[in-house]
Amino acid sequence: MTLPVLYSFRRCPYAMRARLALASAQIPVEHREVQLRDKPAAMLAASPKGTVPVLVTETQVIDESYDIMLWALRQSDPEGWLDVPQSAHDLIAQADGPFKTALDSYKYASRTENPDPGKHRSIASQFLITLNAMLDGQPFLHGQTPRLADMAIAPFVRQFAHVDLDWFNAQAWPNLSQWLSDFKASERFVSIMVKHPVWHPDTAQIAV
Repeated sequence: MTLPVLYSFRRCPYAMRARLALASAQIPVEHREVQLRDKPAAMLAASPKGTVPVLVTETQVIDESYDIMLWALRQSDPEGWLDVPQSAHDLIAQADGPFKTALDSYKYASRTENPDPGKHRSIASQFLITLNAMLDGQPFLHGQTPRLADMAIAPFVRQFAHVDLDWFNAQAWPNLSQWLSDFKASERFVSIMVKHPVWHPDTAQIAV
């Protein structure tokens, strides 16, 4: 059977969470690492919007990272990532919406019309304070094991933290800091961050 094809970019947090879910679901894919400045024609033919990740299966093209996560976990969910309340999906929506908007304005302040990185960092921090409170007394957002919200949100918290890691580490959110540290050190995260050569049409298939 033909493997699903995953167009990915190693450092993209959206692609990270797609890879995390595919790994949890134990779904092998043909990994095609792309350069965002030189997107392959095959990827653009599958998804003209030109963003990663893109998953191409035998029957459909899925070009939203959260949809890829849900697709993978609905095929196989051995770690119970989908065993979460509706509030977990609402939390992910907050991360993908207001938090990500503030994060982008903070990280890429020079690209905005009226740059004010401090303001946007403060806005984004309110969401992180909420996460820190949720992690009080438990290692993950919804209990004792990582589930959907942890893995959908952690790559973006990592991105936020690394804008100014010294500042992030100095903040009074010890639960969040430990959660992020554990995520970055986890075998799962390390495994999905393995470097792949840039894919070209004549590249041999690589199953991961």
